Amino acid sequence: MSHTVVAELVELLQLERLEDNLFRGQSRDIGTRCVFGGQVLGQALSAAQQTVAADRAAHSLHAYFLRPGDMEAPIVYNVERTRDGQSFSVRRVVAIQHGQPILNGTVSFHIAEDGVEHQASMPDVPGPEDLEPPPLPSPEEFEKAPAKVQRWLARRGPFEFRPVYPRSDLHPPRRPPYQPVWFRLVGPVADHAVLHRTLLAYASDFHLIGTTLFPHGVSYLQPNVTVASLDHALWFHRPFRVDEWLLYSCDSPTAQSARGLARGQVFSRDGRLVASTAQEGLIRMQD
Repeated sequence: MSHTVVAELVELLQLERLEDNLFRGQSRDIGTRCVFGGQVLGQALSAAQQTVAADRAAHSLHAYFLRPGDMEAPIVYNVERTRDGQSFSVRRVVAIQHGQPILNGTVSFHIAEDGVEHQASMPDVPGPEDLEPPPLPSPEEFEKAPAKVQRWLARRGPFEFRPVYPRSDLHPPRRPPYQPVWFRLVGPVADHAVLHRTLLAYASDFHLIGTTLFPHGVSYLQPNVTVASLDHALWFHRPFRVDEWLLYSCDSPTAQSARGLARGQVFSRDGRLVASTAQEGLIRMQD
């Protein structure tokens, strides 16, 4: 089963080339009400990567989510070759469904160069082998949950998550806006750096904006709470493998005006800072 869901995700991120700068992707239902934002991010990065020289690796991605995606319809990715310089290439990507853009993004690529180096330290937290997977709800809790929540809780995804500080999304406590989570693919994939970057783009949409809800004791699974990603930024710093344990250290410095900001740092098992993220999301709560 684990190899099947990983193979499905890898295929999902490959895309069908329709023209030199035009690609088509499908969607996978993971239990969310619309297309998972991480899927669109990963596919947009995959489309852009296919239009640059092999010696140029993505180092940053900036995207705006404009409309919810329809899981029943394909997504077309239109890539604009904005610039090809001596060291950098820039691509603009528009994801389109039903004739409307659902995501606008820009990806920058860079050749390998030597330079100065420093990085933040990895948080001092227990290793993944010292942590248990998040507990499943009891059968009674599952039966009482709304249908959309049951779909989310019943999913068997391609990633394994081990939160350092487990938290129930059905009965969320109030906590500081900080959560470190270990994660990895549930099965191995090829040793291909481009693939691992697109897989990380996909996974980077998990947990991030949810951190903004911690101080308020609410969860995106509650019927009176609406949470939606507005934009997403991702920077790649150093090589990594997504089928090995990575630590996603997320925090939220502010929430206001029905919006919350979250930041993330991704560390390899040996303490290297391999990527950074930032995301602002919509947070609406009804009485």
